[in-house]
Amino acid sequence: MNFASDNWAGVAPAVMSALARHSTGFAPGYGADPLTASVNETFNDIFEREVAVYFVATGTAANALALASYAKPGGAVFCHRNSHINIDECNCPEFMTSGNKLVGIPGVGCKITPDALRDAMSRFPDGVVMHGQVASVSISQATESGTVYRIGEIEAIAEAAHSRSVPLHMDGARFTNALVTLGCTPAEMTWKSGVDVLSFGGTKNGCWCAEAVVFFDPEKAREFEYFRKRAGHLFSKSRFVAAQFEGYFEDDSWRATAAHSNAMATKLAEGIASMGGRTAWPVEANELFPILKRTQFDDLKAAGAHIYEWPANDVSDNLAPADDEVCFRMVTSFATSDRDVARFLEALA
Repeated sequence: MNFASDNWAGVAPAVMSALARHSTGFAPGYGADPLTASVNETFNDIFEREVAVYFVATGTAANALALASYAKPGGAVFCHRNSHINIDECNCPEFMTSGNKLVGIPGVGCKITPDALRDAMSRFPDGVVMHGQVASVSISQATESGTVYRIGEIEAIAEAAHSRSVPLHMDGARFTNALVTLGCTPAEMTWKSGVDVLSFGGTKNGCWCAEAVVFFDPEKAREFEYFRKRAGHLFSKSRFVAAQFEGYFEDDSWRATAAHSNAMATKLAEGIASMGGRTAWPVEANELFPILKRTQFDDLKAAGAHIYEWPANDVSDNLAPADDEVCFRMVTSFATSDRDVARFLEALA
């Protein structure tokens, strides 16, 4: 019953097979190998246009370096107040952007609204040196609350960002989980909706260590190689990140693994609801945040469930935990089995 994080899962078979397939022989380093070039073309195909792709080791690096590419002196980066870049990245985005300020915006389910964004940006008027400069906007897809921005929501946020002539960044650590939920194309969920730069995550969905920064206008990426090298994220054996992505995309493995983890999360949520429990936010990807009695939570942990208590911030008043209740996080993965789900629900029953 390991629902601690999709980071805890191993490697999907298709990814491991590709790594083994490319593990011998010699190839140029630092991304100059044929496999990296081939995978870059796959990214072009997936996003239906020429994109600039840069491999990095972690999602934190992808986010921080993407934002660094658009940093300004006295810059302000707008995001949800509970976003990963604001809470969980040890101030790395601020560090990599040479001190740009992260401005947290409230919103139910870790989603910001265009009106809230415009209001926050209005406090940084153009041309007023005392207030600094609006530099970029960042959203997470799927969010840290397991919710998913709809296409229209992304478009509206992009319009607000672009009204101030700044880019929209998408933290796609669970990109494919959101993609499967929406049933749209990668292009529709990104550049066609106004996204300028994407942190494309593979690690949480079955890769060993594969993250990428994707620029939808290659001209905007001209200096990114310097940012990446200076930050220590230029792989010498880049082909082994490329190999992971090759296996990831092969035969639509990436969509299959995400669809499975989403289905397991939905099954858990339905089972919890059938026993009188509830979730803090809608279950729209592979994360869920049940609210149960603290005694139930303690009993589940004692039975061997790997789960974490979670702050119930930005929860609607009618769903907020009572004094004797606790909100906790559960994350499913490609490796979550029906038996894992059944054991958890049996323990809860």
